[in-house]
Order: sequence, then structure tokens, then C-alpha cells
Amino acid sequence: MRQRSLIAITAALTAGALTLTACGSRDDKDKGSADGGGTTVVIGVDAPLTGDLSALGLGIRNSVDLAVKQANDKNYVDGITFKMQAADDQGQPSSGQTNATKFVANKELLGAVGPLNSSVGESMQKVFDDAKLVQVSPANTNPAMTQGPDWNGGKKVRPYKAYFRTATTDAIQGPFAAQYLYNKAKKKKVFVIDDKKTYGAGLAATFKDEFTKLGGKVAGTEHVNPDTKDFGAVATKIRNSDADVVYYGGEYPAAGPLSKQMKKAGAKIPLVGGDGLYSADYIKLAGKDGKGDYATSVGQPVEQLPSAKEFIANYKKAGYKEAYEAYGGYSYDSAWAIIEAVKKVVEDNDGELPSDARAKIVDAMQDVSFDGVTGKVSFDEYGDATNKQLTVYQVKDTTDPAKGWQPVESGTYTG
Repeated sequence: MRQRSLIAITAALTAGALTLTACGSRDDKDKGSADGGGTTVVIGVDAPLTGDLSALGLGIRNSVDLAVKQANDKNYVDGITFKMQAADDQGQPSSGQTNATKFVANKELLGAVGPLNSSVGESMQKVFDDAKLVQVSPANTNPAMTQGPDWNGGKKVRPYKAYFRTATTDAIQGPFAAQYLYNKAKKKKVFVIDDKKTYGAGLAATFKDEFTKLGGKVAGTEHVNPDTKDFGAVATKIRNSDADVVYYGGEYPAAGPLSKQMKKAGAKIPLVGGDGLYSADYIKLAGKDGKGDYATSVGQPVEQLPSAKEFIANYKKAGYKEAYEAYGGYSYDSAWAIIEAVKKVVEDNDGELPSDARAKIVDAMQDVSFDGVTGKVSFDEYGDATNKQLTVYQVKDTTDPAKGWQPVESGTYTG
């Protein structure tokens, strides 16, 4: 996500994710699998475990924990016992950077999954890269994180060798939404809003560029403070703009109230956003006014993927209290990519971890390739996921948030 973003797999990863509940303690999750013999390798996971975005963050943590447990149960890397160390960033860059420093200080920690938010990820990249510690995000979507600040000007330069991600970027997600709205939903006039954050502003910009390129008109633009939750003024501007759709670059804690308030003000048009909206909590916040709203998310609906059946069954069996949400499958695959890299490094060193294991794992990650929960998992020369699939979801049912988001279109951006 996005900055986590948000916040979006797919209706899958949220819709299905949303239906799974169970019991289990946080202590169990933070410990990871039971102790085993041999060498311990810790996989860190950083996500918002408390606060407004915790629904997504807890799904990330649980899914990494499941991967760790599965690797140990299968004795996937001979002589290695994996453990998980979870850290709460609360969606704040400063907390993420502090967590990254703590991860680096743990000599047993050889890889980290996360974070959710792109702004948090930006604060962590240099810390990990300097320590030659691999980082794999299941949700960061800001293109600059892998392709440099001038990515949209034709000059792509990878800033950090240790950074990878399993989610596709806003360079694809924003335009994909624009093509669907203009060509399929027949929306021709948009009001564009963003929350001024890395994820939201970047996503809104790529959407607007593609929408106008297709022939669409921009009825107005606005920047909002997502923490206020009072969008009365912008709701009035939307109503008076004659727009037939609103695009919001941001996350569900603000998007839900915005959808409700703009419709109460008389703007009876859909609100659309990225994977930062794709959560059952969006429907809880928007209420009945959220019906008809759209969100894009990475990948295809997990329940529709044969490759995800085992993950879904194992997640349910593990008894987690929280749903795996939009990034569960990507989080599992991120953790498994680290496990695969560890396996490669151990096998290349006569069954033992080398003294420079962190650097070797960074190198091995570039060539990791396996069939994961979300499909084929591998990385291009920038550390980006080679899987570019996306899905558009629409809120069809507001009485049951777990079933509210339904997929309406899957595919790849054709630019």
C-alpha cells in the first residue's frame, strides 16, 4: 500500500481475509514457532499493530507468523529454526525508523517484512541498507522507493539494494483505476483529493495524469488533513463541482468518513481510492453511504487463486483472532522470500550460515523465484514485484462488511 498505503492482494486479501476469525494470543504470535534445534534465524515484521490502521497491520503480522511456523513445521531449512520479532510502528515514520534500528541490533535477525505505509518504509530503507539487512514490504507502493525520485521522468535508478517488495506500485495502480473509471464505469469528470502523505499524494497524481490523458476532466482538487475527520467544507465543494466521481489518495480511516459526509452534503457519486481503502473497516466507517464506492488493490482476489487455498486453510487452522486482510498473502510471500534466500545461502555454505549472512541474503533475494500464495514471486532489477496484477473492487453490501467488497475487474495496466 501504498504507503502503506493503503492500506490493498485484493478483495481476496481483504474480503476473504475479513471472514476469518479465531482465537490466539499476541504472545504466541510474537514468539513465532516453538524452539527447535540448530541455529536461530529471526525474521522481523514492522506494521501498525495499534491505531487506525491496525486491522491491516495485524493481518501482516499474523501472516508472517504463519510463514515462520510453516517453515519450522516442514524443517524447510535444515538446521535452522525461524522465529518472528514483531514491532509496532503505528503508521509513523519515526517509529518505523526506531524499529529498524532495533532490528539491525539483533544479530539473529536476518530479514524484515514490512512496513505497511510508504512513508514509514522510506524512513527505514537506509537503516536496513547500511546494515546490509534485507527488507521486503508487502504493501509499499510508492514508485520512488525502488526507482528513485525521477522515476516518472524516464530516469530510473535503484536507491537501495536491500529493499524489495511483493506489491505492485502506484505507477500502475493509479492509472489502472483511471482506465477502469473512464473506459468501463464511464466516469468523465473527477474531483481529486489527497491526504498530502507519500502514498496518498503519489497515488492521486498518477491517477489524475492517466485520467486526463484518456480525455477525462478534473472538476477540482483538494488536500485534506486525514486526522480531522471533518470534511464538511470539501464535501460542499464536491457537491458544487458537478463531478461524477471522487478519487481519494489516502487510507480508509479518513476515506470512510469522507464518503459519508460528501453524500450527506448531496454529492451522490462514488468515492474511489487505492488499496488503502480496501478493508472491511472502510465499510464500517462509511456505513450505507459507502455502497457503490470503489477501491483498487494489488493482485487478484485470494479466494479465487488456487495457489492461496493452502494459505487460507492454514490461517484459519492457526486460530488468529484477526483477519489476514488485504496484505495477508503478500506478507506470507514476503516472509517466504526471506526464508528462500536463507535456504539458498545456507545450502551454498555447506549447510551453515556464513559470517556475512546478511549481505549474502540480500544478494540471494535478487534471484528468489517461487510459486507463492499470490502467484509467481520474483523481483526485477529494481527490487519490484514481477507480478503486476491488480483488481478493482466495489462495495456491494454494507450490512456485512466482511462480504461488502466484491471484485468487478482484474487485469494489468496497459500503458
